[in-house]
Amino acid sequence: MIVGQILKAKAIEETITIRPDMTVGEAAELLSSRKIGAVIVATDPKKPEGILSERDIVRELGKIGSEVLVHKVSDFMTSKLTSCKSDDTALAVLERMSTGRFRHMPVIENGEMIGLVSIGDVVKARLDELAMENNALEGMIMGH
Repeated sequence: MIVGQILKAKAIEETITIRPDMTVGEAAELLSSRKIGAVIVATDPKKPEGILSERDIVRELGKIGSEVLVHKVSDFMTSKLTSCKSDDTALAVLERMSTGRFRHMPVIENGEMIGLVSIGDVVKARLDELAMENNALEGMIMGH
């Protein structure tokens, strides 16, 4: 399965973004209300500048306490993004996420963000793929 198929299966109209000048508290509220683990940081929704995850917030909360909530998102976002393309395979993306130890990856085509995949999205796609392969093999063995 490829990333483009994963995005279509998600049925989400747009990727949620937050401006870099907003506060970490506002980002935490957005993550909580949308039940998501990370948000793309962008002034222009098609041009990601970074990503801020719940892990980033918790890490900084542990370091400096509740004061982190009044800091700007840009102070703690990861600005060096690892991205993928819609024709990348689920397995290749899963390997990059595992190696890089992150759980969200923007999908970039022609310099513009077209979506965001999570490790959950990619694992589900990979499991679906393996189940289909298993069913095909069982069918061949059983003569169906």
